[in-house]
Amino acid sequence: MKPTLILVGADKGGVGKTTLSRALMDYFVRKNILTRAFDTENPRGTLKRFYPANTEIVDFANVADQMRILDTLETAKVNVTIVDLKAGNLSLALDTFDKIGALEAARSGEFNLGLFHVVGSAVASLDEIAEIAKYTDGIDYVLARNFINDTNFFEWDEKTYKKYFANIPDAKEIDVPKLNEMAYEQVDLAGVTYKDFIDNKKASGDAGNFSFVLRGYTRKWISDLDSELEHLDLIKRVLAGDRDKSGK
Repeated sequence: MKPTLILVGADKGGVGKTTLSRALMDYFVRKNILTRAFDTENPRGTLKRFYPANTEIVDFANVADQMRILDTLETAKVNVTIVDLKAGNLSLALDTFDKIGALEAARSGEFNLGLFHVVGSAVASLDEIAEIAKYTDGIDYVLARNFINDTNFFEWDEKTYKKYFANIPDAKEIDVPKLNEMAYEQVDLAGVTYKDFIDNKKASGDAGNFSFVLRGYTRKWISDLDSELEHLDLIKRVLAGDRDKSGK
């Protein structure tokens, strides 16, 4: 199966990049797809806290760490690699990938490359879309609108919409629904994955004592997000490739 590399990032902070990275990890785990992750929140990464066994902390500006990610796509023997880019690293990552030929390699079919660009409702996120449009041709570019609060998203006039989206006609869009705040806090306090929280299990594997109600909110949130993800061609290819490998 062709390896898949997924970048999750934004140059603006506080838009929920790691939340989406955790949800993607959770999704692939539930689908029994071998997945590893790189957390660029060096030296202490939030993603590694929830997935310590298959997450490495890296400094993306470091060439040796870039090699740890890209040079091992084939040899790692996992289907999916997720890179959780810290705030400000998105443009750096794309520029680096462009310079070293990684974008061209993905376009030529050496590996699948997906970019989940997490955007907030501020104009700063719109400016980011325009800035990185030059890199997105020929890769799976997904605009992930993360509803981290109750503000409305992208209620712009048609002219504004066309201005920012004219250069990315092949972009896909998903909505990351808002998770109940108390449920979000409890999952974080428990230090467990979304799957384990829903299944009422501690990180140790022992039975948990998590709220039935908050588990229900989390289960519904995961179900809604799954529906968004499964419309994406990138996800369909990963799932289809996994089935082909298993002979089913």
